[in-house]
Amino acid sequence: MTQDTHIGGPGARFPATRWSAVRAASSSDAAERKRALETIIAAYWKPLYKYIRIRWGKSNEDAKDLTQAFFASLIEKKYLGDFDPSKARLRTFLRVCVDHFVANEMKAAKRLKRGGGAEHISLDFAAAESELAHAQVSLSASVSPARADEFLELEYLRSLFGLAVEELRSFCENRGKKIHFRLFELYDLEDTKARRPSYADLAAQFGIAVTDVTNHLAYARREFRRIAMAKLREITASEEEYRREARALLGVESK
Repeated sequence: MTQDTHIGGPGARFPATRWSAVRAASSSDAAERKRALETIIAAYWKPLYKYIRIRWGKSNEDAKDLTQAFFASLIEKKYLGDFDPSKARLRTFLRVCVDHFVANEMKAAKRLKRGGGAEHISLDFAAAESELAHAQVSLSASVSPARADEFLELEYLRSLFGLAVEELRSFCENRGKKIHFRLFELYDLEDTKARRPSYADLAAQFGIAVTDVTNHLAYARREFRRIAMAKLREITASEEEYRREARALLGVESK
């Protein structure tokens, strides 16, 4: 059987339109609005934290403060109410908002302290710092806006990919399919610099047939694509943006 190593899968199509966190963030229902903002923050906080680090040359501590303060303001001041999806992508809008926010904070020569009066948002900054170190990004000086924007786009896709992987892990574990995820992890997610194991290698390692490896991987890839596309739908504001992001993340084409 031919090995399908493309996570998007053959003949991949866009799923039906689903609920969008971008629209729900402006809902009159407080619970729905809260869920929507949590979804957006989960996808964007890490890319924006890293962006502040490299674009503005901020220290770890300063970038933490600014990221916390920015998202607290996003919630409190309802910045998303000004977002027009016909004019820009959401991450472009957020990047512009962050740039204005940081510039204003610098101009005022102050920053919001963690643990202050504003709402505290729990974010794993240690993991973000570890990823920056692994990426070997220069933090000694700020970079050009164009380079920082390119970096932000890549980090956004990385963040979304990571969220989908973690949801797939939980999905498989809850259904007694840990081996499906582990095969996916070893074959599709391991560092490409290392030798990728063959299907025969994996079959021997897990004591299963090669056909089982093929079927388990097909299952994991199909579920990963479903999860990733659903997350894309949640955090994109228009069909055009959704399709563009899907092509960037999974190579999925519209049909």
